[in-house]
Amino acid sequence: MYRFLLTPRWWGINLFVVLAIPFCVFMGTWQLGRFEDRVQSHEQATKQPDPSTRAAKPLDELLPVDKVTSGRPAVATGTYADQFLVPGRELDDRRGFYVLSLLRTDGGKALPVVRGWLPGTAGSVPVPAAPQGEVTVTGDLQASENIHSDGVDTRGGLPAGQLGMISAASLVNLVDYDVYDAWVTLPEAESGDAGGAMKPVPAAAPQGSGLDLKAFQNLGYTGEWFVFAGFVLFMWFRLVRREAEAVRDVALGLVPEGEEAQETPEGEGAGAGVAGAEGATAVPAPETTKAAQGS
Repeated sequence: MYRFLLTPRWWGINLFVVLAIPFCVFMGTWQLGRFEDRVQSHEQATKQPDPSTRAAKPLDELLPVDKVTSGRPAVATGTYADQFLVPGRELDDRRGFYVLSLLRTDGGKALPVVRGWLPGTAGSVPVPAAPQGEVTVTGDLQASENIHSDGVDTRGGLPAGQLGMISAASLVNLVDYDVYDAWVTLPEAESGDAGGAMKPVPAAAPQGSGLDLKAFQNLGYTGEWFVFAGFVLFMWFRLVRREAEAVRDVALGLVPEGEEAQETPEGEGAGAGVAGAEGATAVPAPETTKAAQGS
């Protein structure tokens, strides 16, 4: 009854099933591994002390920024140069903007420094000027932002002097000197009148170190891939059963041979066969019809 499984058509179906199920299981396992990695990194982050409480180190010793150095206090010395406003940033559920100044170090390379946050619309609120002369800043180190960072504006078309993303890739087109692929945020207001009404911007946790939405997306994708594997197996059993029933109907004479491959609902072929048999016995023979007409 199951010899049809060796036909060319079924060889193709079987090959698809044999390849699809392991692929779905592999992808589900990979997504589950991604979720477990995020859980593990979150647990490790909660066990470690707050990075901002650790001793400050020179900037160059903490680069490049990773999950370990992100949030660590970094020390840099230089003079402030260009200043930009970063609009559309929220603090304490209020909308405002960051004040970003570039600190040119002795080596000529500039470090973006978020000096603070101001409420309102960028460009319409007075901004305190950056301190003059050589200064030494100690700020919490942060990795360059990307399109997935909170508050980033990727639409473009901002007025001159405004910046949508704090990153070296964005600043390199606006200044004629090199920029560090990192930035710092001052944990306290600047001394004197330089800070004005600016509020310190707290450092953000490094991406991928917590149980964020992406972590639960990985968990959801895990379930989807295993469901796909079960669906493929279910449909294969369903097709095998349907084909076996069609072969059985042919063997019992309920469906004429050669019509078992037609797409008909279950039972329709059997009903047609019975109706055909009854119709054959009901039609009179030609000789009988003529005899009846002659009488």
